[in-house]
Amino acid sequence: MNPNPFLGVLLHAIGGFAAGSFYIPYKKVRGWAWETYWLTGGFFSWIITPWVVGLLTCPDLLRVLKSASPATLLWTYVFGVMWGIGGLTFGLSMRYLGLSLGMALSLGFCAVFGTLVPPIFHGQIAGLVSTLSGRIVVLGILVCLSGIAMCGAAGMKKERELSDAEKRASIAEFSFVKGAWVAAFAGVMSSCMAFAFAAGKPIAEEAVRSGAKPLFQNFPVMIIALLGGFTTNFLWCAALSIRNKTGRDYLRVKAPEAQAAGTVGAEGAAKPGAPVKRPSLLTNYVFSALAGITWYFQFFFYGMGTTKMGKYDFSSWTIHMAFIITFSSLWGIYFREWKGTGRPTRRLVVAGIVVLILSTIVVGAGNYAATLK
Repeated sequence: MNPNPFLGVLLHAIGGFAAGSFYIPYKKVRGWAWETYWLTGGFFSWIITPWVVGLLTCPDLLRVLKSASPATLLWTYVFGVMWGIGGLTFGLSMRYLGLSLGMALSLGFCAVFGTLVPPIFHGQIAGLVSTLSGRIVVLGILVCLSGIAMCGAAGMKKERELSDAEKRASIAEFSFVKGAWVAAFAGVMSSCMAFAFAAGKPIAEEAVRSGAKPLFQNFPVMIIALLGGFTTNFLWCAALSIRNKTGRDYLRVKAPEAQAAGTVGAEGAAKPGAPVKRPSLLTNYVFSALAGITWYFQFFFYGMGTTKMGKYDFSSWTIHMAFIITFSSLWGIYFREWKGTGRPTRRLVVAGIVVLILSTIVVGAGNYAATLK
C-alpha cells in the first residue's frame, strides 16, 4: 500500500475532531449518574460499532479473528484492558478539569508514552535520528509536546486567576489538583492503545489476506482491543452503580428536583431559578449512543490514517493526540470555559493550539520526505 502522509494527516484530523467532540452529547444527558451514561455510551463505542464496522469492511471476519494466535489475541486484549483504565479515568479528568484542560493534560502524557515507547521497545530510535526524514519527524513530535505544554500552562494560569465560584460556573466539579493527578494517570494508561495496535498487527495482516482493503485492516484489531476496554469500564461502572444505587437509572431518570441533590457526577443538575424540564429516558439513550458512536470514529479514522503514514507510522499517535487537543481546546473556548481569564492566558491557549496544528504539518512533512527515497 503506497503511503500518503498528507492524506494520513487529514484522516487523523477527522479522527481528532471526533475524539475532541464526543463528550459534548453527554452534556444533554439529564437525571443519570456519570457511571450510567458513561457505560451506556461505551456499549455503543466498544461493542456494537466495532462489530458493525468490522463486518462491513472485512470479508470472513470471524475466520480472521479465529486464525490469530492465542498470544496475539491475549496481548491485544490485555493492552485494551490497560487502555480501558486510562479511558475510564480520562472521563473523570474532564469532570474535574473541563474539556480543554482535561484533554490537554491527559493527552500530553498519552502522546509521550504512546509515541516514543513503541520505537524504543523495537530498537528503532537510533535508526530514526540517523535520517533527515526521521529527524523531521522527531522535531514535529517535540513541537507537538511544546504545544501541549503551552495548553497545560494556560490551564494552570486559569487555576490561579479564577475564583472557585467562577471555575464551577463552567465546570461543576472543578478541582485542579484532583484532576491533574487523574489526567496524568489517564494519559499514561491511555497510551496502551498504541501498543494494542502493534500487538494486533498479525490480525490486520490476515484481514488484508482475506480481502479487506489495506485502509481498513485495523478494524478487526479494534474489536479485540476495545473489548478489553469495555471489560475495564464495565467492571468499574457496575461497582459504582452498586455503591451509589444507581442501577435503576437504566429504566428511569431522576426528577429535576431530586437530581440537584442526587448522585455526585450527574450532569445537568437544575440551576436555581432556571426553568425545570423533566428529563427523558429516550433522550438520554440517544445522546449517550451518539457520544459513544462519535467516540468510536476517532479510531475509525485513526486506524485508516496510520496505514497512510509510511515507515514512521508510530508518529500517528502524536498527530492523533495533537488534533484531539486542538479540537477539544476549541470546544472549551466555545463553551466559555476560559471566561474570566486574562488576555495573556487566552492568548497562550490559542498559541498552544496553533503550535499543535504546526506540529502535525511538520510530522507529515517528515513522513512525506521518507517516501521520496
